[in-house]
Amino acid sequence: MRSRVFHRVADALAAVVMAVGAGGNLAAGAWPLPGWMPPWLGWTVMGLSVVPLLLRWSWPLPAFTTGLLMIVVAAPIGGPIVAVPLVATGCALYVYTAYGPPRKSRIALVVAVAGLVLAATFIPSPAQFETLAFGNAAFGVSYALGYLVLTRREQAEQLRETYAHQAVSEERLRIAREMHDVVAHSMSLIAVKAAVGNHVALEQPEEARDALRVIEDASRETLAELRRMLGVLRGGTDEPPALLAPAPTLADLRALAERTGQAGPSVELDVEGLAELPAGVGQSVYRITQEALTNVVKHAGASACRVLVRGDEGQVSVEVTDDGAGGANGPVAPGHGMIGMRERVAVYGGEFSAETLPDKGFRVFARLPYADAEVTA
Repeated sequence: MRSRVFHRVADALAAVVMAVGAGGNLAAGAWPLPGWMPPWLGWTVMGLSVVPLLLRWSWPLPAFTTGLLMIVVAAPIGGPIVAVPLVATGCALYVYTAYGPPRKSRIALVVAVAGLVLAATFIPSPAQFETLAFGNAAFGVSYALGYLVLTRREQAEQLRETYAHQAVSEERLRIAREMHDVVAHSMSLIAVKAAVGNHVALEQPEEARDALRVIEDASRETLAELRRMLGVLRGGTDEPPALLAPAPTLADLRALAERTGQAGPSVELDVEGLAELPAGVGQSVYRITQEALTNVVKHAGASACRVLVRGDEGQVSVEVTDDGAGGANGPVAPGHGMIGMRERVAVYGGEFSAETLPDKGFRVFARLPYADAEVTA
């Protein structure tokens, strides 16, 4: 948000500087207007030539198109008057290349160069060669800079995705190691003793009862270890876990929203097209919403947020948006909460995204298709 404001302010200052410079040349008669062009039209052309520079961040393609039109209109004047739309159009091309579709930006470059060549060829101008050389240089440099920014953005996005996948894989491996250490030994012992007890149950009942006692003791120890491990995974500490409450469901979202509202930001909760969900899906929806709201309270500095849960024939989507700071302080590396949300969505083969909104705030979105997953399970 701050960078966009800075860009617009800088563009406005640049537009003023170019308009004053070109207007000074026009007023001093350094570049006289063609005999057929009235002064008011020359001043209008000069004023409209800076419009692409002012609009390029909001509407890059219309700004670029407007710049090409102003080049054609200003070509008969030449000098600083035609230089203004050339620079403004190049600036619009930079934004369109850096943040627009790559294929269309290449087409825009070809159209700009071809249009400039045609204009310089067929429209009389006092500085025909200078206009052609300066314009092509402006377009080439603008496109090259925009393509460089686009490439770096794509590389950064790939790095973020790689980091997220790697973090998810590492978390899976960590949990797998924990599960193996806690469960494997005890379950192996239980399996062996169960086989012995089943074999000697009729002929040697005392030995069978001994096997059952071993199975009972091993089961109790395993359950205690599992509870401890779950407490560590849920709480992130080695402290003794509290008694585990029943797993939350979709019906608990209202209470979650109210508790979050007591922590600061007001929470608007909308549930559409859903009466109930399968237990696992409902728990995942609750946990994703809980983590997203936790991030709103801890990091966003928001005054309000909205939770939208929508169901539609075998799938459910969760969207949490806020009006907070978003990514104003730069991108934040995904932490355990973000990894956990991705993990829950990945279980159902769904879709997950977390991104800064264009103007203000942050958005977390998750879609969980559960019909096929429930049948398979």
